[in-house]
Amino acid sequence: MFRKWIDPNQLKPFTHLAKGLLAGSVLAAGLGLASTAQAVELRFGHGGTEDTAYQAGAEKFKALLAEKTDGDVGVTIMGNSVLGHETEMFEQQMAGALDLSIINPGLITDFSHTANVFSIPFMYRDVDHWRTVLDGEVGREIADRIEEETDVKVLAFFGGGKRQIVSTRPLENLDDLEGMKLRTNPTEPLIVAWKALGTEPTVMAWKEIYTGLQLGAIDGLLNEAEWIERMGFHEVAPHIGLSEHDITVRLLTMSQMSWDRLDDSQKKAVMAAAQEAASYARQVQLEQDAEALKTLEQEGATLYPLDRERMKEIVSEPLQQVIDDMELNELHQMIVNAGQA
Repeated sequence: MFRKWIDPNQLKPFTHLAKGLLAGSVLAAGLGLASTAQAVELRFGHGGTEDTAYQAGAEKFKALLAEKTDGDVGVTIMGNSVLGHETEMFEQQMAGALDLSIINPGLITDFSHTANVFSIPFMYRDVDHWRTVLDGEVGREIADRIEEETDVKVLAFFGGGKRQIVSTRPLENLDDLEGMKLRTNPTEPLIVAWKALGTEPTVMAWKEIYTGLQLGAIDGLLNEAEWIERMGFHEVAPHIGLSEHDITVRLLTMSQMSWDRLDDSQKKAVMAAAQEAASYARQVQLEQDAEALKTLEQEGATLYPLDRERMKEIVSEPLQQVIDDMELNELHQMIVNAGQA
């Protein structure tokens, strides 16, 4: 079966020459920012298509900012990775050549050690806990640390996809994970946790997953319902274990150089619009995620509730060792304890 692959991590090369031009001339003319307060135009790049929560959140941010500044701060949205891969867009922000973007924290761990905390599975008790973390003091602490490490400001948090197990074989209970060749991201917390659960974590390029499932090179992967549906993984791996081992977090970021060129009233408006837009985008993605899960079942996938608490018990000790080794214990505990009396 021929499939046209859509790779959300597909790179669109951003040459050194282009970077140099952007870092110099774009700052002087293209961004519309000046040292004195005036009408400005911010460029907002992201990797989502028009039907994603990324785009919905960006449009909400644009509308809110126009309202809060009487049109003095405009936003040009450039989605679908037209400015390059998320890592490239983040580098552009570090250089002051791009104003705003939505970033997967797992892609910037070379720049920010703090961003590694979001790769730890089984941190959130539920969606309410996840919201409490992102909107409260813990989220602000993480945002501030990332800013200190990268000179890119974290305005707010997007996200909302619940990650599940996609499998070519039934998942009646946790014993069915034993020996499963499971495609995971190559981060130490994930690898250690899924090894403890009996799987064989495997690295495979995103564009090779569908064929890998067909040929038996892998038995499953970890993904959100939205992307399982988009990529058609359930066509060749129709068994979905409801592990909900993670809820995605994405960073709404702004170049520190762009931020510094705003006056106080503009900064206040940008921050308020960012937080409102992020809350809206998270709700959109949670709804899309739930709807996609229903669609997967309608299209023949079988859903298997899993003993999530037992999974947490199994991974607890080996995962704690990794967290300690990565010097993330303080942040991890702040997240785990958020919202508890």
